Parts: sequence; C-alpha cells; structure tokens
Amino acid sequence: MGIYDKYLLPKLVHFTCGQDPSMRQREKVVPLATGCVLEIGIGSGLNIPYYDPQKVEHLWGLEPSAEMWSIAQKNAADHHIDAEFIQSGAESIPLDDNCADTVLMTYTMCTIPDVQGALDEIRRVLKPAGKLLFCEHGTAPDASVQRWQNRLNPLWTKVSGGCNLNRPIPALLQQGGFRSDDMRTMYLPGWKPAAFNYWGTARA
Repeated sequence: MGIYDKYLLPKLVHFTCGQDPSMRQREKVVPLATGCVLEIGIGSGLNIPYYDPQKVEHLWGLEPSAEMWSIAQKNAADHHIDAEFIQSGAESIPLDDNCADTVLMTYTMCTIPDVQGALDEIRRVLKPAGKLLFCEHGTAPDASVQRWQNRLNPLWTKVSGGCNLNRPIPALLQQGGFRSDDMRTMYLPGWKPAAFNYWGTARA
C-alpha cells in the first residue's frame, strides 16, 4: 500500500463522503436500523451520528481499512454506540449465520470487488426477517450521463480507492437475491456522474 492509499485517500474519502448532500441521504436510512446491526464498509463512521442508541443493541462495523478505524472508533464513543469493529472485506464476513437484524450499506457497493459474493454473505448473516438498508450511487438514467460514467470509470477507480461510477444498483440487488419495494432515486446536487442515488429497504 502506497502513501496515497494509506494516508491521503482515507482523509479524501472522509471529506468527500461527508458532504451535505450525502449526509442528508444517510439521515434518511440509518435511523431505520434496529437490533443487532452490521454496517458494511463503516469507513470513518459517518453514519454513526444517525443511529438511534435506543433501537440499536449492538453495531458491528465491517471495514478492510485499518486507517479508517481510528476515526470511526472516536465517533462511536462520542455517540454512545456499542460498536465492535471487524477488519474484513464483505465477501467473507466473520460472523455467524442469522445473527443480524439489520445490515446497512451506504456508498459501499461501488467499491466492493465482488458485489455478488458480498450480497451472498449478507443474506447468510441476516435473520430470516432481517432487512438490508441501502443508499448508493450508481448508473444514471440519462444516456448522456451514462456515457460520461462509462468513459471516466477506468480512471476514476484508480484515484478513488476502487469506487465505480456506473454500477447498476437495482440489478445487482436483484441478482443477489434481494427485493426492494420502496426504492427511491434522485440526482443529488453536485457532479452528475457520481450524483445519481438509490436508497431504500431490501429483503431476501
């Protein structure tokens, strides 16, 4: 891991993902988390202020980057959340079957190398009545924006820690065995190739 990935990229991701439009999106989905919660790609803990401590019994924060942990741990302590941080990728979650009431993913599916493998693991750890909360950016509905997403994506993934601009979120969820009856979409203010959002609740 180079200096950019180890020291600069975590701070850049924390700053970029902490902008007001994306924080307002987090505020729409994170408070819906209940029970034992697994957050995939907890990063620097930007979602932590939006958890309801009265509804969350325990939070597992899955994150492959140790550099993000120090920021996330401070956020959890400041907001009185019982959090356990797990250094791992989403394709192999070191938790028991049927252990989570809620799995949360926000701006995470864009970077996971094997999305279907991760969704298989999420289905495994979710309880039968559990829910997947998601808020993601992905393929835009407008052909002109899609063309820019596809043109820029090869370079973008190299400078953004593996983030993809053009992942088809609804199709990926469906292929992963999930159905969402309340999915909503919109462009957020900002750079259009990265601004089209999908959010809602999905069940296996």
